[in-house]
Amino acid sequence: MSGVRTLVVWCPDWPLVAAGLCDRPAAVLIAGRVVACSAPARAEGVARGLRRRQAEARCPSLVVADHDPSADARAFEPVVVAIEAFTPEVEIVRPGMCAVATRGPSRYFGGDEALVARVAAAVDACVPAGAPACRVGVADGPFAAERAARQGLVVPAGGSAAFLSGFPVSTLGDVDLADLLVRLGIRTLGQLAGLPTAAVLARFGPNGAAAHRLARGLDERPLAARIPPLDLTMVAELDPPAERLETAAFVAKNLADRLHEALGVQGLTATRVLVEAEWEHGERLGRRWRLDGTGGRAAGALADRVRWQLDGWMTGSGAGTADRPSGGLTLLRLVPEEVRPDDGRQMGFWGGDRAAAERVARALARVQGMLGPDAVVTAVPAGGRSPAEQVQLVPWGERPPVEAGLRPPWPGRIPSPSPATVHRTPVPAEVVDARLSVAGGPWSAVTAWAGPWPVDERWWDHAAHHRRARWQVVTAGGTAHLLSQEGDRWEVEATYD
Repeated sequence: MSGVRTLVVWCPDWPLVAAGLCDRPAAVLIAGRVVACSAPARAEGVARGLRRRQAEARCPSLVVADHDPSADARAFEPVVVAIEAFTPEVEIVRPGMCAVATRGPSRYFGGDEALVARVAAAVDACVPAGAPACRVGVADGPFAAERAARQGLVVPAGGSAAFLSGFPVSTLGDVDLADLLVRLGIRTLGQLAGLPTAAVLARFGPNGAAAHRLARGLDERPLAARIPPLDLTMVAELDPPAERLETAAFVAKNLADRLHEALGVQGLTATRVLVEAEWEHGERLGRRWRLDGTGGRAAGALADRVRWQLDGWMTGSGAGTADRPSGGLTLLRLVPEEVRPDDGRQMGFWGGDRAAAERVARALARVQGMLGPDAVVTAVPAGGRSPAEQVQLVPWGERPPVEAGLRPPWPGRIPSPSPATVHRTPVPAEVVDARLSVAGGPWSAVTAWAGPWPVDERWWDHAAHHRRARWQVVTAGGTAHLLSQEGDRWEVEATYD
């Protein structure tokens, strides 16, 4: 059974359009990385995923701006209003993209092609001057329709699977799953769709099963989705009415948390939520937002979308005077119109929570964006003889250095176990007979030792030449050190637990 016929409207480069930067070389950043760039910037070689310094190196005149989701949603409100003239059932996928079911509108306007032409003309009439033309596509199901919109196509009914078959598996948007599929030799959606459903579910879990449905041209959400009980609707009355966005957003956050908790008790997660608001002078507005319902992030994602929508209603300048609320917010309602069983979060093959790892990665990327790429580093194995050489600090997100240096032989390499503390600067020491003094401290008797491990490094380079020996020693107090001797000079390079 094919998916529901869906029309998707895609406004390219929407973060740039909302920021008023689409007519010049510009890029929008999240945590120091490019997430959107204008056509003039792309012509200079700027692409998504680049770091700021890389993008500016390719385009010295690049104008950069931090991503502002609220501004994106606020600027997208007039587009949604224009599409609502054709059907009230508009789902906002994200600012810059929305979807509608075509069954009723297509019949009324004379077919999918006629509806696409009318919607495209209405949207282009309300976007800012100079913005790229919107693209509209129709296919079976939101996933295929989004791909069709990017190409401006109307895919025949029942033809979504064939249309999607040539797309790479990276189109699914799940980087880890796509990487695993490619390593298994599955490179296109057509190859994935050809696998048995039961085998995909057993091997890749719920995420793989959902990807398999998309590859076959079926609905993004399972057909088992149902209308939840009415008692899951969350309502908040505001007395006195809220005039400020911050006040309304605080109420929205509380409602989102309550809804997420109520759904969790029943083992459900929301995939589509209706946001309804009533105002002091009787106005009533509503918008539908699509969610991915991903585990613990669902409550925060819903709260963000409600805030964006309230921002568009309360401070947007393009919604039109007739549609803009004339008073304060008196009631906010969240209605989970579509839910599905919460399958939990896919665990890694070696344990651990993938969702938690993603949250950590986003936090580290944000710190890098504030403090610079070198402010967050990770330790990776490297070749070398001393403990300080065997670990190299690499900025988070960068590819580790070539691993050729990890291969043996490394004559004079210190054997296991590795020391717990490697001193950034070796600590001066003195060794007399079987006694050791570290940094001028008291003398301790050496009760055991191993070594020496002599090395003659870089004998061909007079400036970098070192001829030294290393020892592992244990003192009477139970402390173990890694000592190095070069000529008459002794140093403590590392200390063991």
